[in-house]
Amino acid sequence: MNVKTVLWLLTFFGVLLWSVINPKDLNTWFLEVFPALIGFGVLAWTYKSFPLTPLLYTLILFHSIVLMVGGHYTYAEVPLFDTLKEMFDMSRNNYDKVGHFTQGFVPVLIAREITLRKKVFKSRGWMNFFIVSFVLAFSAFYELVEWTVAMISGEGAEAFLGTQGYVWDTQSDMAWALFGAIIGLLLLSKYHDRELEKLF
Repeated sequence: MNVKTVLWLLTFFGVLLWSVINPKDLNTWFLEVFPALIGFGVLAWTYKSFPLTPLLYTLILFHSIVLMVGGHYTYAEVPLFDTLKEMFDMSRNNYDKVGHFTQGFVPVLIAREITLRKKVFKSRGWMNFFIVSFVLAFSAFYELVEWTVAMISGEGAEAFLGTQGYVWDTQSDMAWALFGAIIGLLLLSKYHDRELEKLF
């Protein structure tokens, strides 16, 4: 196990431990952090058989931290974004938009790496269309999961959904995922290609 892997694991489990110590609501913490735990399991399972580029491991760690911070405070009550809300006279705490932006920014590059390595598409244009569509489908699916869990959990629904009374919250969440996917492709495609060349 190399130094980078050790640092990755220490960061992941260090933030995870911090997030579970005295969270705002333990049930909400679990619901918000659960995708990061699933992601960790998938990474551990595929580490030797299908290793990813360093870029993706870094982005997945960042995404996990975003989830853990949201789980600790709930997405509607992250202190830094409460401060920003007051400073800029916003109507709500917008940390959840960071989460949904990341939900596009990171998965689009995961999908990009898999489709490139598996040679799914002959055309980069079709690949980009597919992976952005995949991100939107995943975002919509996640909104359905949130809705289902909220219906079942009852009292904890508001903390988990984090809508803060915003009637267009679901639509804006998906829009932020779309922005994240497009920006991720625009900013990191060339760097990602170089990392893929080094990996092979």
